[in-house]
Amino acid sequence: VIKPSGVDYDQLTPDMLVEVDLATGEKLPGQLKPSVDLPHHLFLYRNMPEIRSVIHTHSNYATAFAAVGQAIPLVLTAIADEFGAEVPCAPYVDNEGEHIGEAILKYKNRSPAVLMGNHGVFAWGDSPKSALKAAVMVEDVAKTVWLAKQIGTPVAIPPEEAEKWYDRYHNRYGQ
Repeated sequence: VIKPSGVDYDQLTPDMLVEVDLATGEKLPGQLKPSVDLPHHLFLYRNMPEIRSVIHTHSNYATAFAAVGQAIPLVLTAIADEFGAEVPCAPYVDNEGEHIGEAILKYKNRSPAVLMGNHGVFAWGDSPKSALKAAVMVEDVAKTVWLAKQIGTPVAIPPEEAEKWYDRYHNRYGQ
């Protein structure tokens, strides 16, 4: 399912979500028109079989990083925990065909999100909940890093330390 094209989130209801055939990209009969971002979502599903959900957003702080072509640097333990690396920023590409999907595949690292230069955020996960968590975390850490930059220069976490945080969070944290 995907959001219908041009429907504001405050008007969106579950029955408005558009069911699409992943193989063909065709919407099921009787459905609203799917988001114009459908080709990018389909490309990711077809090329990253481990994912089950994709979220595309233009959240303020993360998109500000994208607007200046900057990755969100690995300067917080929250980034190390959730992403294990910086949140990369792919350079601007047009929105025709598979260009956005190709750029995401080229620039992605272990982080479940990529900033698209001059555009916004694509986040994904193995469930809608995990994709939403990634999208929310990207915005949260982008805001904190932006605030830190107002005070001074954020200090990078060394990769070996980031690996420890990532391993603890993904393999030992929680019940």
